[in-house]
Amino acid sequence: MIRAKIIACLFLLTFTANVNADWYSNAVIYQIYPRSFKDSNGDGIGDLNGITSQLNHIVDIRGNAIWLSPIYQSPQVDFGYDISNFTDVDRDYGTLADFDRLVARAKFLGLKVILDFVPNHSSHEHPWFKKSILRIKPYDEYYIWRDARIVNGTRQPPNNWLSQFQGSAWEWNDVRKQYYLHQFAPGQPDLNYRSPALNQEMKNVLTFWMDRGVDGFRIDAINHMFEDARFLDEPRANRPDLPKDDYDSLDHIYTKDQNETYQVLSSWRKLLDVHSNTTKYNQTKIILTEAYTTFDKTMKFYDAGSSVPFNFMFITDLNNQSNAYDFKRLIDRWMNNVPNGKVANWVVGNHDNHRVASRFGSKRADQISMLTLMLPGVAVVYNGDEIGMEDRKFTYDETVDPAGRNAGPNRFYLKSRDPERTPYQWDNTTSAGFSSRSVTWLPVNANYKYLNLAAQKQDLLSHYRMFKVMSALKLVFFQSNVNVTAVNEKILSVVRRQGQTTVAFLMNVSDNPVTINASSILNLPTQLKIFAASVGSNLRPGNWALMSNLVIPGSASVVYTTPNVSFVEI
Repeated sequence: MIRAKIIACLFLLTFTANVNADWYSNAVIYQIYPRSFKDSNGDGIGDLNGITSQLNHIVDIRGNAIWLSPIYQSPQVDFGYDISNFTDVDRDYGTLADFDRLVARAKFLGLKVILDFVPNHSSHEHPWFKKSILRIKPYDEYYIWRDARIVNGTRQPPNNWLSQFQGSAWEWNDVRKQYYLHQFAPGQPDLNYRSPALNQEMKNVLTFWMDRGVDGFRIDAINHMFEDARFLDEPRANRPDLPKDDYDSLDHIYTKDQNETYQVLSSWRKLLDVHSNTTKYNQTKIILTEAYTTFDKTMKFYDAGSSVPFNFMFITDLNNQSNAYDFKRLIDRWMNNVPNGKVANWVVGNHDNHRVASRFGSKRADQISMLTLMLPGVAVVYNGDEIGMEDRKFTYDETVDPAGRNAGPNRFYLKSRDPERTPYQWDNTTSAGFSSRSVTWLPVNANYKYLNLAAQKQDLLSHYRMFKVMSALKLVFFQSNVNVTAVNEKILSVVRRQGQTTVAFLMNVSDNPVTINASSILNLPTQLKIFAASVGSNLRPGNWALMSNLVIPGSASVVYTTPNVSFVEI
């Protein structure tokens, strides 16, 4: 019988890794989409008490922190990203008391808690917006208001700016007699950071949650926070294949990536640091920033105060057609440009993009997670990717995501984020163990009958077990020497060495087996042991491998180690 193995608590005591003192420098950050993680009360919607009940799972897979997607009061136009109260919990998810219990339990288990912070917009039901409509000071300047253009006697929006959710980014308000800007849904009016009063309001929000023990924030859509004050039309993006009201039909030079964004972020960094230094929570407060932008503009977030400017290369730049040279080039670019004293990061997936198993194919479901856990720095993992969850196919009638609904029945599948947001698959009982209710807010993927956590805990060669041993490896190996090599267009390797210990990761991006002389090409010992292998590789952890004639199965990833890496049975 095959015996599952994991790494023991220690490698050799002679290791002298140069470790950054910040707690997050080698962390595994586990993103939880609360609506889909665990339902504790049978209403078909995930909640805080459900999360609290399953925190042991994150400890079990050796996560260091949880990041919660929005839990704030919201009319749920955009499922929590439209916030009507930034300092309270939505009743779908529970109460502030439930949140406090979650934080207490997380800290007891040694987990950090990171909250989503959504600074670009509020809900149209927020009291601030209602007062802004009535021009009550200082709320009259909390949002972006503009007069209409009159063209041939007809009222028109102030310019041609478009919403991410289709159509004009401007909505007329018949009370104030002006248009307000919404870069997302009409129910998400953009906030105005040129208002000092609004700026202070949002700092108060950050302080409120830090006072409740929050260890940091993931800042949503940060590069949308400012717009060019001239309100000029944006140029067209030369995309004749797209409808004229599609967001991607414009080049967004005036509504994204404005320099003032970095200045506000710097002020938030200072606020978090002061809080850490003047309260009992004396560890660094982490800031993670989400910006789908250019590489150079992403790097600027480091200097502005972001601990983790999200590196989306595995989502936006690489796919199942990319070769090993593509992977190496982008990994090297990131590693070579991280500022001194900062740490790299690698994002496996998130709630806005297709699951990694669907992007790269089910046979390669483990590859990006394994690669991410082999590389130095922060690994960001979306709930469910550790068990190889896949997208669920939706019809237009099933679609609830506003991005998909607004795209219409012919194009909804290009925009909808529902496929990657389906409930977590805990077991093969009702609704995959997510809820006692058979009808949930999004349907469960039908493959939960065989693809679920409970089944994988019993399977000695599962996605779950692979993830667990890889995160254990990451935990103890820290910042050793790293060498990334494209052996050829099909094989990527990551070799890490410390003292007499060697760990080698090899990934085959092709569908067919590839044979290499890894001993010669990568300067590896003649023989190494298999430490971990992707599901479907048919390779057995603990077996020896001859490096001079090494066969990497098609679509497989394998980790090999020297024998001084000790194992214990689980």
